[in-house]
Amino acid sequence: MNHKYKVLRSDIELFAAALSQVRVYVVQSLSEDKVEVVAYGGAVEKIMPESIKINGSYFFRNQFEFRVGVKKDSAGI
Repeated sequence: MNHKYKVLRSDIELFAAALSQVRVYVVQSLSEDKVEVVAYGGAVEKIMPESIKINGSYFFRNQFEFRVGVKKDSAGI
């Protein structure tokens, strides 16, 4: 099964996710074609220059990727 997702990179995208209270999940790249889901996440609680707080935990922006699921008929965030 192929899941559709949008990677949240900019402060604006993260802010929009926080406002809409969508579930953001955190992944870490293991290799070019493999990723590990680190946290199935929740709403963005705090956005800082170096980290993001999601569901009570802090994640460094330069070590993780932040994703939201996208429906087929949706343009995403």
